[in-house]
Amino acid sequence: MTVGTGKEKLFGQALYLRAAGEAFRKLNPLRMVRNPVMFVVEVGSLLTTALWVEGLFGRGEAPGAFIGAIAVWLWFTVLFANFAEAVAEGHGKAQAEALRRTRQETKAKRLIRSDHQQSFEIVASSALHQGDLFQPAFKLDHQALSDYMGNDDPSRQHEQHQ
Repeated sequence: MTVGTGKEKLFGQALYLRAAGEAFRKLNPLRMVRNPVMFVVEVGSLLTTALWVEGLFGRGEAPGAFIGAIAVWLWFTVLFANFAEAVAEGHGKAQAEALRRTRQETKAKRLIRSDHQQSFEIVASSALHQGDLFQPAFKLDHQALSDYMGNDDPSRQHEQHQ
């Protein structure tokens, strides 16, 4: 189980509240027709609700409570599908925004001189241009890279044949 910070919980609540509102906005038949299966379920929900209202006045073919339960279940299905879709869209938009922010906020150490002093300036990564020299923020494991790339080091070939 993970425990989120207050900010993450607030973001989650806002996401779910926005998705709940969006679930009801997606009930518009012009929007619902994009998903034919759920459109048919929505039409069935409307017809079942009309049969339920008819059953309330004693003219229904089945007890009003039974028809009402079916109508509620169908509406729940449509709303839940819309809610799930809205949450997925919200997560996708939030992730895209986070990636945009990361791209803009990532800093790089651009080398001013490549001599032994290695003086550098910190700039936004988007300000780097082709040909700029920069100092990586990690140490490169040449052996792991060589193994990954499939490049055999001649000194290692000798070790493997022994």
